Amino acid sequence: MMTMDIREAYRRALDQFGMYVHQVRADQWRLPTACADWDVRTLVEHLVGESLWAPELLAGRSVGEVGDRLDGDLLGDDPVKAFDVAAAAAVRAMEPDDVLARTVHLSFGDVPGEEYISELFADTLIHTWDLATAIGGDGHLDPELVEVCTVWFAGAEDSYRQAGVIGDRPPLPDHADAQTRLLVAWGRGGRPEDEGAPEGPEQAPQGP
Repeated sequence: MMTMDIREAYRRALDQFGMYVHQVRADQWRLPTACADWDVRTLVEHLVGESLWAPELLAGRSVGEVGDRLDGDLLGDDPVKAFDVAAAAAVRAMEPDDVLARTVHLSFGDVPGEEYISELFADTLIHTWDLATAIGGDGHLDPELVEVCTVWFAGAEDSYRQAGVIGDRPPLPDHADAQTRLLVAWGRGGRPEDEGAPEGPEQAPQGP
């Protein structure tokens, strides 16, 4: 079993998601994704929102203290730039040596910084596949990140499913590879147009 600093895993996941954000054509922002009722723009805005929340929460601020500053349209007229700026801010917020041991105040309770970043990482990785397949990319995820996410999600899948934030597992194909097994655990199978848009982790437990 490989080991990887979760901050490095999250940074690499943001990089791969960002690569696909830069590939979105002007006519693709309203295409459907594997997340129910979410188009490409909504999906990217979700990741921008998470990235903007990360510095606030990792600095010890509560949801109430942040208030409504991150409400409303986060993408504006330049969604690509909005993502790049937000992702860079999230990466900077993870740099302090003590960040994994900090207490993060979420709406449902306090969690260690390491758990919060792990959840952000997993959400970003799975949504990378959502974005890639929505815009016609190959959807091939970094196999090292797939392994890290698989190990972490084995202990989190039940709570995600009980909370109703991921869809039921579709049938597992014969001879499925590691990425396919992970996607199935998250309620995903084929491309959005083939799957009837199963639920995504849009309200996953890591949200503020």
